[in-house]
Amino acid sequence: MPDAIRAGKTTVIIPTGGTEQNGPHMILGKHNVRVTLMAGEIARRLGNALVAPTMAYVPEGNIDPPSGHMLFPGTITLPPEHFAKVVEFAARSLKVAGFTDILLIGDSGPNQAPQKQVAEMLNQEWATTPTRVHHLDKYFSGSGFGAWLATQGAKPEGNHAHLSDTSLQLAVDPSGVRRSLMAPGRWGDGTGVNGDPTRATAEFGKKGLELIVEAAVKQFGELRLSSRR
Repeated sequence: MPDAIRAGKTTVIIPTGGTEQNGPHMILGKHNVRVTLMAGEIARRLGNALVAPTMAYVPEGNIDPPSGHMLFPGTITLPPEHFAKVVEFAARSLKVAGFTDILLIGDSGPNQAPQKQVAEMLNQEWATTPTRVHHLDKYFSGSGFGAWLATQGAKPEGNHAHLSDTSLQLAVDPSGVRRSLMAPGRWGDGTGVNGDPTRATAEFGKKGLELIVEAAVKQFGELRLSSRR
């Protein structure tokens, strides 16, 4: 790593995924597989970036009483404040190593607010230093993938283990999807699915991956400049 930093790799990506139920048709580690691959692609496109190990444990619901994905076996959760501390000290560690741009990309919804909080707090603390932390929320919600699917006559309904979610997994690692068990579901019906994954395809997923990576790279370009004004 010191040689890489001296060679100009001063940007690092912290990917955060999740370990959660995804209905009967998809693997628990969907988010981890996905964000690891896309972090690598973002780093490749930036040209001067490295990727930290993916964080597999994130906020997924309460323990007692169980809520959210914790209502289903296999899910592992962290309280948001504990997740934020892990992200914070990962970023602090990477600053010590010499990185000056630290990118946070989260593949799951509950990751977003703690990551934003950490970025804002550290940027305020480090305002007089060269280092900045960038929460790339466009990675999660600003790619336009859903809108593009609608143009293909496949507007996704729901928000979990559904068409777009399953398509992305098919593109990244089809072995993580059991097609024979794909079926529509709704929150509260006991399936853990919210939406209809049955029309999911790897081709849809490949387009989604491209849009997500493009959105993240573009947002970093904007934040890298605006965060230092």
